[in-house]
Amino acid sequence: MSAASSLLGKRVLIPRGKQHAKPVAELVRDLGGIPVEIPLISFKPTITQKDAARLNETLHTYDWLIFTSNVTVETFFAHVDTKSELLPKMAVIGDKTKEVLEAKGLNVDFVPSQYVAEGFIEEFLPLIQKGEHILIPKGNLARDAIASALRRKEVIVKEIIVYKTDMPEDSKALLKEKLLDHQLDIILFTSPSTVDHFMDVVLENDLADQIKRCIIACIGPVSKARAETHGLHVHAIPDRYTVKDMLNEIIQYLKEIETT
Repeated sequence: MSAASSLLGKRVLIPRGKQHAKPVAELVRDLGGIPVEIPLISFKPTITQKDAARLNETLHTYDWLIFTSNVTVETFFAHVDTKSELLPKMAVIGDKTKEVLEAKGLNVDFVPSQYVAEGFIEEFLPLIQKGEHILIPKGNLARDAIASALRRKEVIVKEIIVYKTDMPEDSKALLKEKLLDHQLDIILFTSPSTVDHFMDVVLENDLADQIKRCIIACIGPVSKARAETHGLHVHAIPDRYTVKDMLNEIIQYLKEIETT
């Protein structure tokens, strides 16, 4: 691997939880970087036994299930029977979410070309009819853009909170330590929640100066907008909203600053 096509030994913050950090860490290593795993989000399931029983009884009444992340897939089907022949059609945002569903032996009926809610809405709305019933499992901090757009088309939408997003307590001290010691070169933000939790630590510990030298990358426009509301300058955002493309965009940015 040439230096011009790598992360040049830079220390890269990976904000995902342990379960989802490993493939990102492998990508960083493959590209010449040093992964620094500090989970900035954790997910606590909120589905009760009563919720699960009701879902299993009523799932056949929906025309579509919409999943916006692999976490919603994993949490939802930890409580709902995947073997039912009466499962609704399924729509997802993103290849990873599609892969997780297919690994469970489930068919995916719709994936948008753009991995954001706005792109999903534009491509999905022509496929549905007034009066259809749609179920959207989601996290407690998830946006309601898709549900709102569907309701404007007079679709019957039910959203159910299947997990709660928190900041792991032990990550706060570790992140503070890495920032104080200038042990991070590149910050990856994979969701608005990772931005918020990162900045909570920065502000609580007066660490704004420590991040001025860091390269900031966001996986998509929603995370970028959240970063900018915190006053951060985003150096890299990919056209295709995947971690791999985000890392490649960082490499391109590094090449550009080396030649200036």
